Amino acid sequence: MEYDRPVTLDESRRISLAAGVLFLITFIASIPALWLFQPVLDDPMAYIAGNGDSDRIFLGATLELVTILANIGTAVVLFPLLKRQNEVFALGFVASRLLECTFMAVGILSVLAIVTLQQDASAIDDSSVGAIAYTLAAIKDWTFLLGPGFVVGIGNGLLLGYLMYRSGLVPPRMAWLGLIGGPLIIASGIAVMFDVDQPGGTLQGLATLPEFLWELFLGVYLTVRGFRTAPILSGMPRPELAPA
Repeated sequence: MEYDRPVTLDESRRISLAAGVLFLITFIASIPALWLFQPVLDDPMAYIAGNGDSDRIFLGATLELVTILANIGTAVVLFPLLKRQNEVFALGFVASRLLECTFMAVGILSVLAIVTLQQDASAIDDSSVGAIAYTLAAIKDWTFLLGPGFVVGIGNGLLLGYLMYRSGLVPPRMAWLGLIGGPLIIASGIAVMFDVDQPGGTLQGLATLPEFLWELFLGVYLTVRGFRTAPILSGMPRPELAPA
């Protein structure tokens, strides 16, 4: 998409609808996936010893894969518009989405490896199974902290919030949720890393709320309303590149 040509109403609506639906899919898929994984993450050894339901874990992994595809889709779909505002930041948003999804993919593999341990546990002594299972569960926890619990604050919060605020594609007050929520997620992730707070604790939960609302409102707004009228849709020079 060229910088200098206007974006038609139909094209703008297609982009906003696709982005909005993809954001909503990330909610629809990711929240149940986390719940489905809990038996493995809460007590992996009990899951292995108790012959836990592997189909439940496979369903969670499938939903996580759907989330990954939707995450990447939000960045790819929005990039042609966002680069009109600031190409470096728009590319940074795409890169952050890819990094977040990389962490998520490692987490999925860790959980699936625990399922494999359950199926082949007879070939390994109990002490080794327990150590491996808890290590894999810990890797999953770390990937969640570093991906959705840290990188999201940079990409979806700061970068996407800034681009949406400066471009005027969504109401400024909505974009401020991202600009505020991003640093809060980053700070809460660092706090958990240094044992100032527990994963999923009160502090982290409160810090996640603005970012949660930002992504939810963005998904609903883009799906229902579409982009607001903004200079970057009419082919005007981007503010950062406009002549003095």
